[in-house]
Amino acid sequence: MTENVWTRWPSPEALGREGISRPRRLLGWGVRLLLAAILLWGAFRNSHVHAWGAAAAAAGVLVAAGASWAFFRTTLAHRLGPSLALFSLLLGVGAAAQAGSFHDPALVIWCACAVAALERLPLAVATPLTGIALGAFATSNDDRWLTTVVTAVGLALAGYVLRLDAEARAGAQRLLAQERAARAAEAESAALGERARIAREIHDVLAHSLSAQLVHLEAARLLVERGADRDQILERVVAARGMARDGLSETRQALSALRGELTPLEDFLGQLVAANDGAEVTVSGERRRLPAEASQAVRRVAQEALTNVRKHAPGARVRLSLDYRDDQVVLDVRDSGGSPGELAGAGGGYGLLGMRERAELLGGSLEAGPHEEGFAVTLKVPV
Repeated sequence: MTENVWTRWPSPEALGREGISRPRRLLGWGVRLLLAAILLWGAFRNSHVHAWGAAAAAAGVLVAAGASWAFFRTTLAHRLGPSLALFSLLLGVGAAAQAGSFHDPALVIWCACAVAALERLPLAVATPLTGIALGAFATSNDDRWLTTVVTAVGLALAGYVLRLDAEARAGAQRLLAQERAARAAEAESAALGERARIAREIHDVLAHSLSAQLVHLEAARLLVERGADRDQILERVVAARGMARDGLSETRQALSALRGELTPLEDFLGQLVAANDGAEVTVSGERRRLPAEASQAVRRVAQEALTNVRKHAPGARVRLSLDYRDDQVVLDVRDSGGSPGELAGAGGGYGLLGMRERAELLGGSLEAGPHEEGFAVTLKVPV
């Protein structure tokens, strides 16, 4: 529900000094000093002022200055009761000055009260108080009535304009604070996203590497249980060591990818199929550099697909196809099928779920399932 404009206080940002430029602050202090000078000059220029009158005038100036400062603080805190009491005190100081023949100081105090009320109080309260202050000014002013009316109207407009200007400044301060908060949230979100990306890359590397090592170590265990030849067992252990070495290399590649230092995708796939007997790769479409995350997705899916072939269809022929299209890149991995290997149940690994999750994070898709001969994995990533 929108707050009534007549009962709403000016915001704390509008009543405070935050956001005020240095020139405007200097101008404000200059105006305050000028008013103080006028009060002092008006108080002591009368020839009839003697010692007691000078003391009373000095006390009045001090009371007016103190009440003005306190009025600033209470309105800043939106405390209506103390603000009204201080405003009444200022009006009373003006009336006492007028009764003591300090005409000019009284007019200055009443004019300042009229402007301050419109600038710092709710309009429902400020309007009658401004009317009282300007009424006292008009009654005591010796100028012609037209000049008095024009001056009173000008003071009222000045107070309202100052109020609108302060609210505009407060609005700018709030927008600036919101923009800073949005930038901070954006930076935090980017940092969290980067952490998630790093965690995902390291997880995928370790999952693939450890899964491949587990395949060979499980094979070595089975060979030991069956009393196989020492050379066969050693071959599996050496293969597992090679997988560990490859895992370290892939970790370095992942870190390089996070820094934007990726090797060409075609070269990577060529090296991948060269390390797998019976695998081949074809590339079609106009070759181009892919975004880092899209390139990483293709690499990880190709690695995992080949690992699954070794586990579930050892010895099968594998055909990788990389197709560059206008708005996406498509990787298709198909094997010729075969009898499930004895290690088909070894290891949890990254798996189809992880590959599909990586594709969906990039707005792509992954399809996996049997085809005419064996198993097919198709990855589509927008670029």
